[in-house]
Amino acid sequence: MSGEPQLSVHRDAGEMAGAAADRLVTTLAAAQADRGAASVVLTGGRGGNALLRALAASPARDTVDWAHLDVWWGDERFLPDGHPDRNHTQAREALLDSVPLDPARVRPMGPSGAAFGDDADAAAAGYAAELAAAAPPEADGAVPGFDVLLLGVGPDTHVASLFPGLPGVRETRRSVVGVHGAPKPPPTRVSLTLPAIRAAREVWLLAAGEDKAEAVALALSGAGPERAPAAGARGRERTLWLLDEAAASRLPAL
Repeated sequence: MSGEPQLSVHRDAGEMAGAAADRLVTTLAAAQADRGAASVVLTGGRGGNALLRALAASPARDTVDWAHLDVWWGDERFLPDGHPDRNHTQAREALLDSVPLDPARVRPMGPSGAAFGDDADAAAAGYAAELAAAAPPEADGAVPGFDVLLLGVGPDTHVASLFPGLPGVRETRRSVVGVHGAPKPPPTRVSLTLPAIRAAREVWLLAAGEDKAEAVALALSGAGPERAPAAGARGRERTLWLLDEAAASRLPAL
């Protein structure tokens, strides 16, 4: 397992995003050198999008062989394709449209109003089937062994669209669930579950700003996942918390 979480604390959100982008380039390029391809699971929100913008602006970005990168998502707002609030739309604007990805290797979660209509549970099942199809026969579980899985941490400790107290955070059998009644809009979403998140080699949790400080402290205090979903997010080889000083301000002295 990944052992104790590692902390990387930076002066401010901008510095954190740049450092995370540099680290992501290095990690993905190393995975490609080792295995010929790499995979990343993207997150939305201000931290995830800031990282992608920093990566787009980085002179080192083409160290990654974009044509041999598989791109997945940890969660999605169940909205029509192209909606400005969809994580996929925001990721395209921040980075994806500016790099030479293989479209067949970019795998957004299904939007509403398309093949799955207004059924988020069906969209979740569809994404679970995509993950299972991409998982190697020797994989432990029905998801690929992602190289890096990115998660933003919400002020309530939610990660992906796993919110404290909602059923999704307790799911142990399915890799993807529909989320209903989320406490922040939109209320209907699709999300990886904690078992799917834990299939990743490395899980990176991003938090910047004073409004995240209490959530970071709670998740790192030993709280259980139902109370603090971020506490249940860990990688098989590494669990890395990327923080700015404000988000780390309520942790014990480092």
